Amino acid sequence: MLSAPNISSSLAQLLRQRSPRIAIRSLATTSPAPTKPSFASTLDNGPSLDDFITGNASERVVLGNAKTPRLPSHLKTTIPSGGSYAKIRKDLRGLNLHTVCEEARCPNIGDCWGGGAKEGVSDAESKRMATATIMLMGDTCTRGCRFCSVKTSRAPPPLDPNEPENTAEAISRWGLGYIVLTSVDRDDLIDGGAHHFASTIQKIKQKAPHILVEALTGDFAGNMEHVSLVAKSGLDVYAHNIETVEALTPFVRDRRATFRQSLKVLQQAKKEGVRITKTSIMLGVGENEEQVLAALKELRQTDVDVVTFGQYMRPTKRHMKVDRYVDPAEFDRWKKVAEDMGFLYVASGPLVRSSYKAGEYFIENVLRGKTGQSPTPPTRGSSPSLAL
Repeated sequence: MLSAPNISSSLAQLLRQRSPRIAIRSLATTSPAPTKPSFASTLDNGPSLDDFITGNASERVVLGNAKTPRLPSHLKTTIPSGGSYAKIRKDLRGLNLHTVCEEARCPNIGDCWGGGAKEGVSDAESKRMATATIMLMGDTCTRGCRFCSVKTSRAPPPLDPNEPENTAEAISRWGLGYIVLTSVDRDDLIDGGAHHFASTIQKIKQKAPHILVEALTGDFAGNMEHVSLVAKSGLDVYAHNIETVEALTPFVRDRRATFRQSLKVLQQAKKEGVRITKTSIMLGVGENEEQVLAALKELRQTDVDVVTFGQYMRPTKRHMKVDRYVDPAEFDRWKKVAEDMGFLYVASGPLVRSSYKAGEYFIENVLRGKTGQSPTPPTRGSSPSLAL
């Protein structure tokens, strides 16, 4: 057995033998790691304001995600303003009404609510030209389509029993000749909200018989009795959107919505005597030419009268990405193709949505018997409005 002094001596010797290794490890862990330049230093070392003004910037500054398609200039719109816009917005708030224009973040809200107001156009004229798409049954949908920014829930708040009356009152104030009603999907209700929809249309016709009413409905879970109830409520145009081609439907829309079911809705509305049926297709979600042609043929076989084409625009990063931004010339080509197939009216353009106000003007002339007038072609100053 070692004595205490011998133990101390042995420990000291052992520590001396291991100390170089300890020193080496210390040096290895204290060597500085490479550091990334700070954001402030990157800005300081980059081009100055003078470089941009004189056009001498030596490098390109990239902001955001450069991997996604860049928004083309033809998809940029102006900030909403104008007397008609303010009036409609105030009435909606006062009567606790919702619009798809706001909930779906439509890019044309300023143009449509403002009536495409321009210099030299009176407030009264702007008001007459204004379009708003009222969204019935609240602002919360029971479905979760990947392209839509409307709030979703399995159990939305109950229906407002005063909404049909309030909606009719608001619309009668605005002095419009044509109004679009749409709604969230309410799969939580026994009838999907069909009676509520029909009641609203009937009250509008009672308060303002001259107003033409377009109803853009859901599919009522495929219940054709509920489709018929709305179709026979006194409306003038029955709209239901297929949204995309059949092959992409499961990836774009909620799984409860199918391409075939949507065709049946449009077909049933026509059977009930609705004069004009209407649908909408988004481009830029991954479709190809053959698929779009097939969808148009199906729509004509179902006797759909009006079709619109618009560019899908991603509302938030939580929604599906844009596959591509479609060139305006391609929209013009699809308009020609659809017209040659026999559709009564076709609206096609990057900012077109299903409640396209130029289309509404033409349809209004058809419904009122003014068939001698030809539709005004879409222009940049009269952007579309919509309901997704």
